[in-house]
Amino acid sequence: MAWWSGSSCRHSEWSLHYCGVSLARATEPPAMTHRHTTALLLLTPLVISALASCTRTVSSEAPASTAASTEVATTTTLAPATTLEATTTTQAPTTTEGSTTTTLAPNVQIVGGAFIPVMAVGKRSGPDTQVLQDRLNTLGFWAGNNDGRYGFATTQAVMAFQKYLLLPATGKVDQATADQLNVFTERGHGRSDNGTLVEVDKQRQLLFIVVDGQTVWTLNTSTGSEKPYEGPNANDPTKIETGDAVTPAGLWKVSRERPDGWWEGDLGKIYRPKYFHGGIAIHGMTSVPNYPASHGCVRVSVPAMDFIWDSGLLPIGTPVWVHV
Repeated sequence: MAWWSGSSCRHSEWSLHYCGVSLARATEPPAMTHRHTTALLLLTPLVISALASCTRTVSSEAPASTAASTEVATTTTLAPATTLEATTTTQAPTTTEGSTTTTLAPNVQIVGGAFIPVMAVGKRSGPDTQVLQDRLNTLGFWAGNNDGRYGFATTQAVMAFQKYLLLPATGKVDQATADQLNVFTERGHGRSDNGTLVEVDKQRQLLFIVVDGQTVWTLNTSTGSEKPYEGPNANDPTKIETGDAVTPAGLWKVSRERPDGWWEGDLGKIYRPKYFHGGIAIHGMTSVPNYPASHGCVRVSVPAMDFIWDSGLLPIGTPVWVHV
């Protein structure tokens, strides 16, 4: 609001604004008359008084500004520097799939599965039986010559294989036996893994011929029936032989032998015997069933006994280990 305004003058010559410190001249004033001069002189004290009042008002309302304004420093606290830790990526260790090492027993020999499939031939002779014989011999179950004839030696070899794998020991190649002959990969072996000896397993009714810790052949056998017996002496019918049909367990050795043909023993005929404990011997026989049936001797087939003699496998002094 204007404290005083000169707009009432005809030409609006001067304007004084509220608390203004400068006078704005609107137009160039005309030459003053005496009347104007007198009025101006009368107004001068009022103007000065108004200016002084304005000055006091301004001074009381606003403090004098100093030339140097003091600004309040705004302290900006920066967030602490974030150090990004390098993420160390440790790769999982490389897994090398190594072959599983299986330590075989010293007396185990791997021969692999059948190259030519064995057929369930029953007991028939022919080319398939020749394949059967070859497979049995490869696995260490002595079957004689690979002549294709399903004879006594082949029957005994099949029976030995069946006993070894706890199959029904029929001596006949059924499908279950043929399947096992095809997939079985080891040569037959007993417990022995050292030395040269004959091992007789009474529980499985098998005989193992071991050379330098390796089982070279497995044969079907029949040991003592474990039953008492009584009967006439074959060489002197006036005598009666009695006893227990037992093949004694233990470690023995071949002490004597009879090389040629059949011999008439006190309890019957025996073929090319090799004695290892008194009158108890390993010998050939025409009947070697799948169960213990002898008076105490260790029976094998006649062809197998010929093979033992011809191969020189059981000379005098050879250890004979009989166990259950």
